[in-house]
Amino acid sequence: MRIAYIEDMDHWRSTFSFSIPIKVRFSETDLFGHVNNTSPFIYFEEARIEFLKSKGMFIKESEAIPVVSDLQCDYLQQMYFDESFDVYVKANHVGNTSLDLHYMVLNEKGEIALTGRGRLVYINPKTGETVSLPEEMKELLVKN
Repeated sequence: MRIAYIEDMDHWRSTFSFSIPIKVRFSETDLFGHVNNTSPFIYFEEARIEFLKSKGMFIKESEAIPVVSDLQCDYLQQMYFDESFDVYVKANHVGNTSLDLHYMVLNEKGEIALTGRGRLVYINPKTGETVSLPEEMKELLVKN
């Protein structure tokens, strides 16, 4: 298993601390009964929002909002209706106006079913211009 954004899988896996539980809903499956290839992006979104809320960074009235600029997923195990799993998320890299998030989905056996990564860019919602992340936010993001 070779994933471009992961150098050492064991080390990478050990660096996650934040997760949310998910149960596969029937509407997220396809004709063949397994999770549709678009559904992981919904799981990533749920985990991303909860992660940012836990850091105090998901505020609707804020002068800076996070916008997804890219998102990718690597499918390692099939997932099926009514299965439970945990979606982990962490800030892998924090820049001036953006951050790179990594995702890991573990099935009920503790096996990695999905991995993912994506970049969030903070913008001013009125102007669309990028906004620098305050230092205190950067510090919160790198803490486990």
